[in-house]
Amino acid sequence: MDLVPWSRKGFFHVVWFLLLSLTCTLLIEVTHSAAHTDTRKVYIVYMGDKPKLDIPTTTTLPLHVNMLQNVVGSSNIEQEPHLLHSYKRSFNGFAAKLTEEEAQKMAGMAGVVSVFPSRKQKLHTTRSWNFIGFHENVKRSTVESDIIVGMIDSGVWPESASFSDAGFGPPPKKWKGTCQGSSNFTCNKKIIGARYYHNGRPFVKGDIKSPRDSNGHGTHTASTAAGNLVSKASLFGLGSGRARGGVPSARIAVYKVGWSDGISDDDILAAFDDAIADGVDILSLSLGKAEDDYFRDSISIGAFHALRKGILTSTAAGNDGPGPKTIANFAPWFLSVAATTIDREFVTKVQLGNQKIYEGIVTNTFDLKGKFYPLIYAGDAPNRTAGYDESTSKTCEPGTLDHNLVKGKIVLCDGTTGYGAYFAGAVGVILQSRPVADVLDPLPMPASCLGLDSGNSIYYYITSTRNPTATIFKSTEDIDTLSPYVPSFSSRGPNPVTPNILKPDIAAPGASILAAFPPIAPVSFVQGDDRVASYNFVSGTSMACPHATGVAAYVKSFHPNWSPAAIQSAIITTAKPLSPDLNPEAEFAYGAGQIDPVRAPYPGLVYDATELDYIEFLCAQGYSTKLLQSITGHKSSCSSKTNYGALSDNLNYPSFALSSSNPNCISGVFNRTATNVGSPRSAYKAKVIGATKGLEIKVNPSILSFSSLGQKLSFQVTVKGSIHHKSRVSASLVWDDGTFQVRSPIVVYAIYY
Repeated sequence: MDLVPWSRKGFFHVVWFLLLSLTCTLLIEVTHSAAHTDTRKVYIVYMGDKPKLDIPTTTTLPLHVNMLQNVVGSSNIEQEPHLLHSYKRSFNGFAAKLTEEEAQKMAGMAGVVSVFPSRKQKLHTTRSWNFIGFHENVKRSTVESDIIVGMIDSGVWPESASFSDAGFGPPPKKWKGTCQGSSNFTCNKKIIGARYYHNGRPFVKGDIKSPRDSNGHGTHTASTAAGNLVSKASLFGLGSGRARGGVPSARIAVYKVGWSDGISDDDILAAFDDAIADGVDILSLSLGKAEDDYFRDSISIGAFHALRKGILTSTAAGNDGPGPKTIANFAPWFLSVAATTIDREFVTKVQLGNQKIYEGIVTNTFDLKGKFYPLIYAGDAPNRTAGYDESTSKTCEPGTLDHNLVKGKIVLCDGTTGYGAYFAGAVGVILQSRPVADVLDPLPMPASCLGLDSGNSIYYYITSTRNPTATIFKSTEDIDTLSPYVPSFSSRGPNPVTPNILKPDIAAPGASILAAFPPIAPVSFVQGDDRVASYNFVSGTSMACPHATGVAAYVKSFHPNWSPAAIQSAIITTAKPLSPDLNPEAEFAYGAGQIDPVRAPYPGLVYDATELDYIEFLCAQGYSTKLLQSITGHKSSCSSKTNYGALSDNLNYPSFALSSSNPNCISGVFNRTATNVGSPRSAYKAKVIGATKGLEIKVNPSILSFSSLGQKLSFQVTVKGSIHHKSRVSASLVWDDGTFQVRSPIVVYAIYY
């Protein structure tokens, strides 16, 4: 999958993206046998709902083989195995090696919903939970130990203290999964299940053929969502405190899909197929890439079938910000989570030979002990033998620097990663050009990242001094008084496929998060970094997602029978508003705001939705009756008499987004239904907050009077007027009964934004 250019925002990304990018081509190309000259690729043939109960699932394999034989030919099937995996436990389909022509033929066969290439997806705490008000002594449900959190990621390091099963009883009786263990991996009563998926391609050297995590990503996210309480966790003394997940008593089921050559769609679907059938309660995926069709996207397909079984999926918004429409996961049937900062920052000082000191960022664990080293500007050390000049070497990309000129020195780089300096033998690196309000995770050498003004001062020092020197100090902790805000790496909306569904939904801590880490994985995710750590700081929406996963599991523990939509609504409507002054993209950066775990189980009202509601939504998106019947197995149809154009805005969603091609003539109507989950007898009054002049927002009726729990009442929101020449305006609807405040963001924006 395509990666964000490192020159602009690479240092914001979780650094393993750099490692994956070497092999993350969009498709897995498989050369056919010598008897054939065509090139086959891995395609996913999605066939919708799983076979009915009266048809044994064992018959799906012959069905899939027969379909392949009809397209490829029996003789070719015998010469080379084309079928890589059959999906049959939770939905129907298979992954197979096909040519483009064969894929087109397959797409025309009866019962096939879609055929698409298996692309590569990308992987998108001691303080973070306390920062959002979720302290260790919060009220807990006894059901929490029966909650199973499914992590579709890069595996787990089971020996971490975060996954000890001390004090845990046997797995919940509902659990139907397994532990795909080996001599180097065993499950326990905390990690109750683990599987790994690696279909249709050879293993790369260094990959561990088990659910064990050698990357670090999966261990980090799993411990953030549901890790145990672990005292004195830190990264070489930085961030010392008690590490814990959102639901420490919950169980974890691991589905490893992340490898050194990337993450394939066919593996993701295989993981969903098993996880749904295994009996998980919540699914967490800190990975993804935007697609323009809900049913040509593995995460969207898997999450839809999870929803049908009562399982909410939490996903990362992506790390491709801050541009508009960069969000990676945006289907309405799962939670899309943006990243925010917490109030802890790490300051890394640089001292020059003239004794001047500059403060920057980077979580730097190295200590040069005050020793000064020669200082050189990267633009003065190009690797000319490789064809590079000053204009390229100044950014310190790998291979651009002359080893003989930078070895043993500290290098000033115009770029934002400094990996080229590391590989060329530098002692340390000083980066510049960082935006305000961002973070930089550990690098494989002493490093600090400064603003442009400080960088210019250091450059002047280098050019005006005969023998410039510098040293870099180990980081110290400080308080970020502006937090929370959304860092630039977090992907932004609006929703690129369904403009009137607001995405992201919510924001959660995702900057410099300390969580469990495998001791065999490089702390900086760069090979050659030999530091060994059991806990590590990592940033990204990958870290925000498991915070939301943990909160969803927490809500589920109090309300086991709530639907995925109800849990999602509770999380969205109880969020804390964030400041657009710190986040210019406003709701397109943070959705409803900062997640509030303490309030989430007690929303007062929820905007619930059933599978039929989502089917009607999909009808409004132009999906056909035949296709939707294949997906769901239902006989329901898209009626020609229904105005589905209006329904595209009227999915019972807990937020409101209205796009318009004419900002001077805004008109929209939203129909919503609220379900009472607060006080049996209550009257909620509607308040519209923040409406801009010229834009009229009316709610009818303006009072909802409930007489019992579970009662549903409907209302309508009408938006009319103008936003003048603004690209976007924000407001909110709050239903207030004096005890509960149920807040939904309202965003009106010009469609050209």
